[in-house]
Amino acid sequence: MLDPTADCTTLNSERDGAVLRIWLNRPEKLNAVDSVVLREIGDVFRNLEREAEARVIVLGGRGRSFSVGADRSPDPDPELPTTVRGQRWFAHLGRRACRAIEECEIPTIARVQGHAIGGGMCFAMSCDFRITTPDTVWYLPEVELGVPLTWAAIPRLTQEIGAARARQLVMLCERVDGAQAAAWSLAHECVEREELDTTIDQWAARVCSLPELAVHMTKTTFRGYNRLWSLGDASEADADLIKLAELDPTVAANFGKESPSGRA
Repeated sequence: MLDPTADCTTLNSERDGAVLRIWLNRPEKLNAVDSVVLREIGDVFRNLEREAEARVIVLGGRGRSFSVGADRSPDPDPELPTTVRGQRWFAHLGRRACRAIEECEIPTIARVQGHAIGGGMCFAMSCDFRITTPDTVWYLPEVELGVPLTWAAIPRLTQEIGAARARQLVMLCERVDGAQAAAWSLAHECVEREELDTTIDQWAARVCSLPELAVHMTKTTFRGYNRLWSLGDASEADADLIKLAELDPTVAANFGKESPSGRA
């Protein structure tokens, strides 16, 4: 099979039999997330529906961290749209990336070490299973930075860990370590760093040992039921919340941007 990340600049991949590993590949920036990462994650995971040989996808981060979240000093994006509608589409890149991971036809496992912050935590929570280490920091800093948590992360968190813990994490910007993440069901298992890859291999082997069609149908059944709880999808307004928050000069300063009024 072809390399699904062949055209990517921020991702790469490895095949190990029926296991396909997709790597965030910006270790020098602790896999910080910019718009290029978001586009490439979305494109790669959407295209994986045509991947017939892989039975499990492992999403990991090269280097010390899974991902520290938003790159607050990104280079200007050459593909930034100039029209209002195009900019609204652009503001939905994170939501589309997470949804592409969530709706991947193949079972997914997040390999989470070091940091799972902001958008990085959103990527991990979009996977079916998550394995972490005790020293990993799980943290959603958006409210502290003056922006709402978007990318459909609130309904996803609520489904995975319950409304009470989701509220605690999002509204209070609570930091938790890997052990607490496992206790709260953010992670399925917390193991020492030297055991991380062995444990993930065990989880992947377990998925591969089960009848493939039954696993696939069960995954899509869960996906279908998860959509029923809300009787709608308020995350369609996520891009509008992002654009509104960016009008605040404090938000512009927090993310290293110039505010619309021209003040940093």
